[in-house]
Amino acid sequence: MKAVVWHGIGDIRLDEVPEPTIQDPHDAIVRVTRSAICGTDLHFVRGTMAPMQEGTILGHEAVGVVTQVGDAVRGFSAGDRVVINSTISCGACRYCRTGKTAQCDVANPNGPQAGTSFFGGPVSTGPVDGLQAEYVRVPWAQNTMHGLPENVSDEQAILLSDIFPTGWFGAELAGVSRGDVVVVFGAGIVGQFAIASAFKQGAGRVIVVDGQETRLAQALAQHAEVVDFNREDPVQAVMDLTNGIGADCVIDAVGVDAERPKQGPAAVSADEAEQFDAEVASIAPDAQPRGDQWKPGDGPSQVARWAVQVVAKYGRIGIIGVYSPTVDAYPIGEAMNKNLTIRAGNCDHHSVTPPLIDLVASGQFDPTTLITQHEAMTDAIAAYEAFDRREDGWTKVELTLVG
Repeated sequence: MKAVVWHGIGDIRLDEVPEPTIQDPHDAIVRVTRSAICGTDLHFVRGTMAPMQEGTILGHEAVGVVTQVGDAVRGFSAGDRVVINSTISCGACRYCRTGKTAQCDVANPNGPQAGTSFFGGPVSTGPVDGLQAEYVRVPWAQNTMHGLPENVSDEQAILLSDIFPTGWFGAELAGVSRGDVVVVFGAGIVGQFAIASAFKQGAGRVIVVDGQETRLAQALAQHAEVVDFNREDPVQAVMDLTNGIGADCVIDAVGVDAERPKQGPAAVSADEAEQFDAEVASIAPDAQPRGDQWKPGDGPSQVARWAVQVVAKYGRIGIIGVYSPTVDAYPIGEAMNKNLTIRAGNCDHHSVTPPLIDLVASGQFDPTTLITQHEAMTDAIAAYEAFDRREDGWTKVELTLVG
């Protein structure tokens, strides 16, 4: 079968690999009908999340049809149509029982202290082969898959595998409540779903900060107020929009691959540029950019700093943008002196996703309007390259598998 395989930083290929088999009684095999490329996948190719194991299949989003289940899998059978959670969870440990499935004690082969296990990730997460493949093995399948109703299409469901739940989780982390002024940093696909989720959870206003016009246009289509950090200072803009008070809560949907402003009043000084360059060198020492290809973000702590500056005293920050374990730059002193609440982490997919399936099935929200590219699996590498270059209009890439 064909799969997108990581061979090294800056080196991914569409390879022919063996089809997966049942390795544990809790496994299932799923024939994939839809997969997708996520910004998180780019971290592994850019070198900002390491180390990876050569030969790992990438991808953590998939919809498909079950072809086989292990003897210990109950509740699913061959022929069932399913969406696969991006994070893997056993369903029986103390964390799973309280809905905190991203920190399952059992799923990660590296042990309970290793943290989240997810598909297609670095060594620390398993590694577990990912979902950009024609067939996939799903560990702990009973708790890592959800059945799909007939009136939820594959195209809708692919966004329920990770992106919609993660955006929703970000709004929960930030404690969005009725009437809140919410700032979302990042108008990529996670940011777009954070906007939708904040409104659904009661936000009175959502202000979105990004530097790419096409993404800001998508945010504006959701009736968010937009700020282009290459045209105006986002901190000053938020203060102006909130009568000098700041936002009630902030969602960081960017993470370690943030880009610094290149022009305008927020453009960084020489000293700030030097500091950012040192952060990049520390976080991604083995990065191998080829011009604009596979280039780590050049402002790793930019959004973390802005978030603390724009939120009001006693405000709340929810971080769902990916930060690698090697990141150690954070304005903790400023945060402490504003009495801020900061929550961060990977989405608890198994407990977050079911109500969102119902939301889509009932027709209250159609996530497919936020898919910008539909590509065949055979064109996956070219799609990766265009997405990585941050080309205009490339917000979310769906990969279609046939046969």
